[in-house]
Amino acid sequence: MRKFALAVMLFCAAAMIQPHVTEAASNKTKNFGYLDTKTNSTFVPIRFLSEYAGASVKWTAAAKRVDITKGQDKITLYVGSSSASINNEQQRLDAPPFEDNGSTYVPLRFVSKALGIQLGWQSDTSSVNVTAGGKQTRLPVIKRGTLGQPVTSQLKTFKVGSKSFNVRVVTVNLMHPKVQLDVALAHNTVGKVEELSSIAKRNQANIAINGTFFDAYSDNSYRTPYGWIVQGGKAKKTSSGDRKTAFIYDKNNLAELVAGTDFPDRFKQGGIEGALQVGPRLVVNGKVSLNVKEEGFRDPKILTGGGARSALGITSNHQLLLVTSGGATIPQMAEIMKQAGAYQAMNLDGGASSGLYYNGSYLTTPGRQISNALLIKY
Repeated sequence: MRKFALAVMLFCAAAMIQPHVTEAASNKTKNFGYLDTKTNSTFVPIRFLSEYAGASVKWTAAAKRVDITKGQDKITLYVGSSSASINNEQQRLDAPPFEDNGSTYVPLRFVSKALGIQLGWQSDTSSVNVTAGGKQTRLPVIKRGTLGQPVTSQLKTFKVGSKSFNVRVVTVNLMHPKVQLDVALAHNTVGKVEELSSIAKRNQANIAINGTFFDAYSDNSYRTPYGWIVQGGKAKKTSSGDRKTAFIYDKNNLAELVAGTDFPDRFKQGGIEGALQVGPRLVVNGKVSLNVKEEGFRDPKILTGGGARSALGITSNHQLLLVTSGGATIPQMAEIMKQAGAYQAMNLDGGASSGLYYNGSYLTTPGRQISNALLIKY
């Protein structure tokens, strides 16, 4: 991770991948930095330069030539060639432009100064704050060649101490153009409960995992969910003063975990498309980290009691890990998430609520109806 972050900072790594697609399809296009680890160079699609950085871009297909103009400055590059020019002065590139999936990509290091782009690296989310033309956005950074399949499912065995755990792991490539995240309420109503598979099918989701804690043992028809729940940018359930960790994501599928005390301000700033507040936090920056008292958990058995567990993790390459395990304590689950490759991770509701639905059937069958769920559609 250190080499990855260092390469991004050294080479001003920020970019946006936006294939040449129809207008309808472009609404699902993900924006992210594209780091070539072989050359330690980051590439940006030429469409980004015109739409975001305020540059005029001309593409000549026959010559595979890119002319980028901003103010008095003109940059010329050629696909596959290390030769380029700035204002007719010849330059040599560390890495040549390339074409991929219908888009042309140019090295950001070469063009950033001329276009006035300012960058700031965020290691916890593997993203870059990009400021250009008075506009600011946050872009995830992924390694070139790692996009892969949108979703994979595996049964893995992890050893924690002297005990082995058979664990279900569904890995979701968040930057894949086909992947969409969603949060769903049982029967679309706060306080209702519903089968996890029913929630998934009703919302046409391929994958679903149980979400927040709720009043599972009440005899009332209203089963109170605990913590913030945000769906489609709107707060469906608020929770003033709640200190539990929250999972959040934006329209670009940039996902992260934030402290419960910070969540209200983050939500007011805008940009949060979906959120589930559960906790406790399990992994911080690749290391097991538990502070259950800080998050407001009062039951002393929170760290010693074993049972069915659900958790989610985020890798440094923007993959979402959905994990279920039986018989694990919270500390054991934290170690499992670390071994699974999570750079950040948190616990979800567990026990009889623990469930993982995948492509029409259960990988882990919950023992009761649940209040809400995190969904993946692709």
